[in-house]
Amino acid sequence: MSNTKSILALPGDGIGPEVMTPAIELAHAAAAMDGVTLTVSEGLVGGCAIDAEGTPLPAATLAAAKAADAVLLGAVGGPRWEALPMSERPEKGLLGLRQGLELFSNLRPALLAPALAEASSLKAELVAGLDILIVRELTGGIYFGEPRGVTTENNERKGFNTYVYHDWEIERIARSAFELAQKRSGRLCSVDKANVLEVTQLWRDVVNEIAGDYPDVELSHMYVDNAAMQLVRTPKQFDVIVTGNMFGDILSDVAAMLTGSLGMLPSASLAADGRGMYEPVHGSAPDIAGKELANPLAMFLSVAMMFRYSLGMPEAAVRIEAAVSATLAAGHRTADLHGVTADNQETTSSMAAAVMGHLTNGAR
Repeated sequence: MSNTKSILALPGDGIGPEVMTPAIELAHAAAAMDGVTLTVSEGLVGGCAIDAEGTPLPAATLAAAKAADAVLLGAVGGPRWEALPMSERPEKGLLGLRQGLELFSNLRPALLAPALAEASSLKAELVAGLDILIVRELTGGIYFGEPRGVTTENNERKGFNTYVYHDWEIERIARSAFELAQKRSGRLCSVDKANVLEVTQLWRDVVNEIAGDYPDVELSHMYVDNAAMQLVRTPKQFDVIVTGNMFGDILSDVAAMLTGSLGMLPSASLAADGRGMYEPVHGSAPDIAGKELANPLAMFLSVAMMFRYSLGMPEAAVRIEAAVSATLAAGHRTADLHGVTADNQETTSSMAAAVMGHLTNGAR
């Protein structure tokens, strides 16, 4: 393993910079425990890039992302840019990074910390020990399909998007999900809408065709509407879920609420060569930006995923995850978490300090 790893940090908009700063400090500390030095550079993406350079994804940012071992992203977007044309909004920077880096596999774990069992929208007995991994195809489907747009015909506006997948795109994400299921409990549920949409019938066909290559994985299929219902009915029936871009976007947010707070959920977007971009699920949250109210834990757990999937440092990942769990077990809470009181409510900075304390104490 190289003793130096290069990271591109993209703080972005809203609370992105607030959670990125302590995350970088935590990453440096965790890497140093393994004798590894992180070289961290910073770039612009999203709304801040529009303000500075007139585009949500400057060419220099994409070039730096391609050169780095991994990318850490805070968040993009906010109401100040919503009046821009769709093609010029901050979110186009995020989509451009995914496409430019060929980040086809998005991993979103829904893992419930024991200390937050009462925070879920479901009864504690239904979610205790919850550990679901949603694998979302990220560079195809309706978000990227052409043609798309809004036209006017006979004085009426018509909006349209194209939902399209090629068999190779489906096979690539399905194999990724099968391999992840092999490392877990060996159960994979493929989610589609094959009773209505031809493109998802192809999805189901391709998944079935390659299932024989993974005899140790139990494959099941579920329509997306039923999957959404089952996630809020008996979520622990799932282990790994694989699905397309739009369905994965929706289902991962449903799963997020099972854990009690979007502020706890990390994500990883991976390319075939293992490079990846890591970001919290919570978004830019402009209503609390600058108020020291942001929960940094999803960003910290995204750093842990970076160590595990792109940097080949699983021990560092385990140390960060253990530090987060210890911090929650000790009663520390930001405003978004269940059990917060006037006595234990932490600011972004004090929560970060608590995690750093558990990280360094755990290494002794």
